[in-house]
Amino acid sequence: MLIRYVDGEFAKTLVSLPRGKKGLKIVAGKPLDEKALKDTVRLSGGRAASPGETVQITKIEFRVHEIEIQINGGPNKHFHLREHLSVGIGDYPVDPPQNTHPNEGTGATIIVDYRRPVPDMSPDDLKHDLSVLLDFSKQHSATVNWIDTLPPEFQQAIKDNKAIVGMDHEMVIAALGRPDKKVRERTPEGDETEDWIYGTPPGKTIFVTFLGDKVIRVKEFN
Repeated sequence: MLIRYVDGEFAKTLVSLPRGKKGLKIVAGKPLDEKALKDTVRLSGGRAASPGETVQITKIEFRVHEIEIQINGGPNKHFHLREHLSVGIGDYPVDPPQNTHPNEGTGATIIVDYRRPVPDMSPDDLKHDLSVLLDFSKQHSATVNWIDTLPPEFQQAIKDNKAIVGMDHEMVIAALGRPDKKVRERTPEGDETEDWIYGTPPGKTIFVTFLGDKVIRVKEFN
């Protein structure tokens, strides 16, 4: 639920967010230490975002006592093979393309420390814990907006946490989350299918079979 309804959301920044791989750590339920924030911004090499900017949550990771939130892609740059290859014909090499990801690696990381095992919580609870830094109240929900554009049968299936035939990968993740396991097989006709498996036998297990990006079969075993 947290990944489904918080990852991808937009918010307004209330304070400056620092750059750097170390990230900004806050303690859930505690007031923001503004002096420590200013020191972090200064020591990290500047701001990833200034107060009043619209930012997007682009990744959520869970640790034992913490939740790590990446903002605007986070602070890490990624390796892009095409930018490191040069090709040519005969004696005329062609230089690799220039950096086509100028804003990559300029985002921020927020770490919410619970000082105990991460508790059960709703998406609104997590947004509340981030409210010392981010204001979600005036931003249109990216997730809700996307769901509202889907045909009624898919909207209802997502609300019921069910996968149905015709859904694509993104819809299934919205309905059931990411699978516990993926298995690829080839049909007698030569088509490659992929099973997304939720649960573990002998417990409740759901098999969602894709052909390409579409669900062609859903089987549930109790």
